[in-house]
Amino acid sequence: MPEAGDRVAIRVTVNGKRHEQEIEPRQLLVDYLRETLGLTGTHIGCDTSFCGACTVLLNGASVKSCTVLAVHADQGEVTTVEGLAKDGELHPIQQAFKDHYALQCGYCTPGLLMSTCHLLARNPSPTQREIRKAIAGNCCRCTGYQNVFDAIADAAKRAAADVPPEAERAATSAGER
Repeated sequence: MPEAGDRVAIRVTVNGKRHEQEIEPRQLLVDYLRETLGLTGTHIGCDTSFCGACTVLLNGASVKSCTVLAVHADQGEVTTVEGLAKDGELHPIQQAFKDHYALQCGYCTPGLLMSTCHLLARNPSPTQREIRKAIAGNCCRCTGYQNVFDAIADAAKRAAADVPPEAERAATSAGER
């Protein structure tokens, strides 16, 4: 077990870009993403895993990055909200959220988007009940959720074939597709 102050080397691919760094073994993934890599789209909300604002995809699974150590991402793939848009074009899930006004202050939006990516990778045609269950770990205090539900249903139609590759691989390897 490393001593306090010792650093450990990790290699992780974030949004398709490989990173190799030495970090403190107790550094949280959310802090690694925000402070070390400068990817501030992943928000810190509650530090208790309640709000879901810090949700990212780790090897295709949605995780609350405030409860995962960065060393657990070693040799893995992380997708953050910054990894959704390609070549300046919004991802279909982002576009659906925009079109349905599924955000107010926007603080919870990155986590909701990433939870939606995970849902659609596993289930490209979710029911309303499945949508509600999939985002149950994401708290929004502004929208009232109906527009979020509508956006996710619309995103399912738009993005069934356009999920992040690591989410699709994880769903396929888990036999979920």
